[in-house]
This record gives sequence, C-alpha cells and structure tokens, in this order.
Amino acid sequence: MPVRQVFDGFSGTTRVSQALAKSGYQVIANDRAVWSKVFGHCYLKGKKSLKLQDKINYLNNLKGVSDWFTEHYGGTPKGNLSVGYDGKKRLWQTFNTKKLDAIRPEIDKISENSIEKSILLTSLILALDKVDNTLGHYASYLREWSPRSFNKIQLLMPLLDIKTKGHKVISRDIFQALPNIKSDLSYFDPPYGSNNIKMPASRVRYASYYHIWKTVCLNDKPELTGQSNRRIDCNDKNSGSIFEEFRKNKEEKFIALTAIDRLIKESLSKYILFSYSSEGRVSKEEICEVINKQCKKAQIFSIDYKRNVMSSMRWTFKWTKGYLDNPTEFLFLIEK
Repeated sequence: MPVRQVFDGFSGTTRVSQALAKSGYQVIANDRAVWSKVFGHCYLKGKKSLKLQDKINYLNNLKGVSDWFTEHYGGTPKGNLSVGYDGKKRLWQTFNTKKLDAIRPEIDKISENSIEKSILLTSLILALDKVDNTLGHYASYLREWSPRSFNKIQLLMPLLDIKTKGHKVISRDIFQALPNIKSDLSYFDPPYGSNNIKMPASRVRYASYYHIWKTVCLNDKPELTGQSNRRIDCNDKNSGSIFEEFRKNKEEKFIALTAIDRLIKESLSKYILFSYSSEGRVSKEEICEVINKQCKKAQIFSIDYKRNVMSSMRWTFKWTKGYLDNPTEFLFLIEK
C-alpha cells in the first residue's frame, strides 16, 4: 500500500513534519506544546506569498522597553558573569529582553490571523534562540555570558518552502488524537525520560527544556520557580508526559512501557515508525516484546549519536558518571 498521508504524533519543533511535507507527503502534525502548534502553523500552513517583511522590519525597529521579560530573564554583565538583580543566572542580556518586551505585545496587535501571528512568533523565537545564554535548551543557563549573547536580536522572515497542500496541525493529547487519525503511516517519537536512576526526573522533562518558548507564545506572565525561572507548570513535580514517567505501576511494569504498548495498540495506521533512544526508561528488548505481541512484521534500524555536551558539565557529572557511552537511536518500522 502506498503511503500518502503521515501522522506525526509528537511533532515538537516540526522538523520531521517539514521534511515529510517537502518530500510530498500530506502531514498531520500533532503535539500538546503550544509552541509546536505555532511552528506547525508557520511552516506547514504558511505561504511564501504572505508579505510580512514590512511587519518584521517594524518589529525590529521598535525601541526597547523594560517590562516582565526584562525583570525575570534579563541581566547585565558583571565582569562576564550572567546575573540579574536577584543574583540568579540570566537567559538574555537586558538590551535583548527590552526588545522582547517591546516586540511581543505588538505581534498581537499587528497580526491579522493565526497563521500570520504564528509566523511572527516563530521569527521571534528563532531570533531569541540566536542570542541566548545556554548550551541549547532552557533547563539551566551559563554562569558566564556566552559570546552570542552579546549580539543584538534580529527578526528574520522564516523560510517557507512547503509546496504540497492539505496539511493539518492539531494540539491534543496523543491518546485523544489517535481515534480520529487514519493515516497510512504514523511516526511516533515520544519524550523518553531517562534510564539513569541518579538523574533527577526534572532534568529530562521535555517541557522544562523549552519552557520559555511557551511563555513567549502565550505572553501570560506565569508564576515562576527555580534558579532558571521556569514556569510553575514546568516545575520539578510536574511530569509533562506519561512517556517520561520513571515509576512502575502496581504490576511492577514501568508506566512508560504501558504507554508505548497502548500507543501501538490504539494506532489505526497500517504502518508505524517508532523512534526511541537507548537512554530511555524502556529497553529495546521490552519494545520488541510489545511489537511481537501486536504486529505482523517489524524491522529495526539503529543510529549512533555523540553525547550532548551537557553531559560533561561539572554540575551534571555526578549524575552522568557511569552513563557516558554514546546513545543509540532505534527506529522500529512496524506493519500491524
């Protein structure tokens, strides 16, 4: 059976959805994260013909103001230390948070529809990402300002080059979405937590990695917590996804394993491409047992990756010592 429509069940930054759309497939992108929906509307629904450069130029030329983002995420160099008024490490330098404080409310005012707003928000997030004080995500910030944090924020028009049409963007819990999706193939790349028993659960929760993107999209000025000023709904006690659960159920099975079992069982697609890491809570052997129980055929592919630079940082070494082998990504191609 030829594959024409693909369901990307955990679309995240939509990189895979974009690649599938560029390859000619009709894509249904789903993710609970509000920023994933913004990216989906930008890249899958946005059109080259939209003339937004004048609005982007207008946003770039706004004079900075000191408001909520500057108070909680802006800092000025003391020597080369990244600190705010409260002594906490900071995500951006103040001259960039002032621009953010000026730009964000203007996007709401000048956007004519949700697609246009998504494109402008995507442009803002990408611009902020180029001047942040991190090593790639937002669970923690660098003690000394990164070289790129000294650059000024500059919004650019996102590259919109998807030619195929009919793509859909939804934002639901995966188990609420599945009964309504009858695509030819489903691609599942769920968050996978960690099999490292030393690692605090909060250090590997997907929502914590990108909490600031949610705040930029919603502009809701949430209650904050912790040294990195995370949203309260991304704090240590909140498990963002059942697939990240590190606990066992009453039957002494990992909750994450039962979620994978249910995911494959409830998918209506004839074909499933399931992605999982060797660092995840569930082992390759356990996933194979689930597949053998439910599916006709399966092929397994493996890709080796270098470990992220974060694993060698002094504040994470106490958790990663003994877990420093490079991770492997497994791809399970399944026919139900």
